Amino acid sequence: MNILEVNDLGKNFNLHILNGKRIEALKNINFTMKEGEIIGLTGKSGSGKSSLMKCIYRSYLASHGEIIYNSVAGKIDLVAATDHQIIQLRKNEITYCSQFLSVIPRVTAVDVVCENLFRSQKDKFEAREMAKEMLEKLGLPTSLWDAFPVTFSGGEQQRINVARAIIARPRFLLIDEPTASLDQKTKDVVVDLILDLKQNGTSVLCISHDEYTLEKLVDRRLALYKGEIEQLEGIAE
Repeated sequence: MNILEVNDLGKNFNLHILNGKRIEALKNINFTMKEGEIIGLTGKSGSGKSSLMKCIYRSYLASHGEIIYNSVAGKIDLVAATDHQIIQLRKNEITYCSQFLSVIPRVTAVDVVCENLFRSQKDKFEAREMAKEMLEKLGLPTSLWDAFPVTFSGGEQQRINVARAIIARPRFLLIDEPTASLDQKTKDVVVDLILDLKQNGTSVLCISHDEYTLEKLVDRRLALYKGEIEQLEGIAE
């Protein structure tokens, strides 16, 4: 069964500071995604990968086309959905993990990781124990668990970001460059954690420039070039 159907999707930006210049970021995007599938979004910088992911998450509102998401409550067009519907999907089904960590200052690393768990997990002690276990797997020193992530290195922040995204086991995960800036050992841990999500039914759309991660992780690649699908390459059946 498909979890996602993208039909004739387009996204334009009007740059008012440049006399209304129109940028066509995405055009003629058509693809489907199966439940439990991992698709890698590839292409050079500026090819439209992040714009596509943000249109699916609805950070951007597509200019035209459909994004049909097969939620537990039935199919919904993410382009036409109300803000309330999008908020509920983000709360219960869809998680977006950007490349950069954005958090409220003076929140400990453990509580940042617990952010999604706190919405569903009433026992905060148990949620924090799950977060500590996740941070340990990702090699974050115990001395940093109660520190503020804004003081961490880029690689440490990235591990916290990944942990926060996957710990609540979303039904659909959108993740941008999950292994950039990570050493080989930690890359393998992140890949294994995402594959474990897949085994439990999570569908994953992943942006990556890292060939090692792509080979280990994805079932198919969706390559973009100047805002259009260049090729849809099967990696594994």
